[in-house]
Amino acid sequence: MDYSYFDSIPLLIAATVILIVLFLRLRLPSVLGYLAVGVLVGPYGFGLITDTEAIRGLAEFGVVFLLFSIGLEFSLPLLLRMKGAVLGLGGAQVLLVTAVTAVVAVHLGVSVAGAIVLGGVVTMSSTALVTSQLSRQAELHSRHGLNAVGILLFQDVMVVPFLIIVANLVSPTETSATVAVLTSLGEGLLALVLIFVTGRWVLRPLFREIARFQSAELFTLTTLLVILGAAWLTHHMGLSLALGAFVAGIMLGETEYRHQLEAEIRPFRDVLMGLFLPDVWTWVLLLLSAMVVFKLLLVAGLCRLAGWDPAVSLRTGLILAHGGEFSFAILILALAGGLLPPDYGQVVLAALLISMALAALLIRFNGPLVAGLLPAAASASMETLRERVADTARGLNNHVIIGGYGRVGQNVARFLEAEGFRYLAMDMDPFRVENAVKARAPVAYGDAANIELLKAAGLSRAIALAFCLDNVDGVRKVLEHVRRLRPDLPVLVRTKDDALLEELQGAGATEVIPETMEASLMIASHLLFLLQVPVPKVLEHMHRVRSGRYALLRRLLPGGSDLLHRPSGMEPQSDETDAKGEE
Repeated sequence: MDYSYFDSIPLLIAATVILIVLFLRLRLPSVLGYLAVGVLVGPYGFGLITDTEAIRGLAEFGVVFLLFSIGLEFSLPLLLRMKGAVLGLGGAQVLLVTAVTAVVAVHLGVSVAGAIVLGGVVTMSSTALVTSQLSRQAELHSRHGLNAVGILLFQDVMVVPFLIIVANLVSPTETSATVAVLTSLGEGLLALVLIFVTGRWVLRPLFREIARFQSAELFTLTTLLVILGAAWLTHHMGLSLALGAFVAGIMLGETEYRHQLEAEIRPFRDVLMGLFLPDVWTWVLLLLSAMVVFKLLLVAGLCRLAGWDPAVSLRTGLILAHGGEFSFAILILALAGGLLPPDYGQVVLAALLISMALAALLIRFNGPLVAGLLPAAASASMETLRERVADTARGLNNHVIIGGYGRVGQNVARFLEAEGFRYLAMDMDPFRVENAVKARAPVAYGDAANIELLKAAGLSRAIALAFCLDNVDGVRKVLEHVRRLRPDLPVLVRTKDDALLEELQGAGATEVIPETMEASLMIASHLLFLLQVPVPKVLEHMHRVRSGRYALLRRLLPGGSDLLHRPSGMEPQSDETDAKGEE
């Protein structure tokens, strides 16, 4: 038996491990590291792997896993909630980018079928890259963030028709193109209904039963069975493997197992993606420049037509000015079917890879870039926010400023209201702010980690400031400004754990409330109450722990998971150190 293809697998995994470590050290998205593996080992890079048939099979499975994971992120309620951005901006972006790209490609000598494929490839952006980076920057629910997510959602939905069209173009029939596309769409709808029905009556109960065994191996195997089974079904209906995986992802995306499914399949998806890079840098750079500039200007223009100010529009354009994972899915299927010459395909693949690397920087610095390119527009946009926050704060004195109006912020507001304290809250989710305003709550849209907006919220007149945000980095930076203006102001900061407790206190936080520590404290206190420990004694325990900055709760005996996940320099404290801290 021939095992020659096995030689490529250890090399592929070794290169992946090395590059992921490098990218994480450089604080770049890991998805770029996975894609960069192709630069080193692919047949068009250093040629370390030359078995193109084996690579094509691996890449196709990578596309299948990719579309399944994206399907998990699909949400019909979210689409309905964001129908303006999704259908309006998203629909216009997909239509115009596809049409313009196709026309240009035809004029450059590409066939009509190939031009349509290129239109679909260029129109897509990376959902995974954008959402993960915006989430880290606490911009996912900002105005430009929601615009970008709305367009991305429409792009994700349009992948299914693009894949069907590509599959039909690869295997044309004697019927007209319109009839063929409609037939393909009908087959796709039938496959979708069949998988959804099967999933509701079979797969959801199956996963509930599998979860009871608490076996990671069994859960992973079942996940692979679902993905490959759905892909097999659509393949035998004359459609693509990727379509079945995408529909299966949609089906399971609304279940309670969505995040575990995504975690189980991500390694398979990322390792098998993209193994090509050509040696035609001039054409690659030309295509890259044209694609980035074209998408940036078009998306920004559409946002302006939709009524957004120039700063928000340009930030949205910067976020989406790149290619995406779906672009690889469409392009690889087209290359396998011969719709594009291999040389053309490799140029596009390389431009997509580089655009995603560039996107990491464009997304991370979208705010400073807009401030540098359009200083007047950026200033006007901020002034508009300041005025709205100031209007909400008008007449407020001796009030509490709440940063973030999610579940935690709203609960804090209710306690303040119950005791007769007035407050003003700021939140970056416009839908949440809109609902709060309808309920006559004093909530304004804005980032509470911005010192100018805090001033507009009446920082000089406030009696306390409570940060209920997930954006710890932003809070840490703004604390220094707050302390210079109001050294006497009580400032509370919510964090997920105690990793930055001392640093935030050093920056000026009066109290830092780590959720994990407070959860431990609440469980312990309730347990003591149930064990009939006197209430004063329980309260004394709680007071001593809080006054000692949670030193008692931080005295841990590390387990294996603690040693694996604890950052360097965060070793557990010894009893001696804790005793000093408590003193």
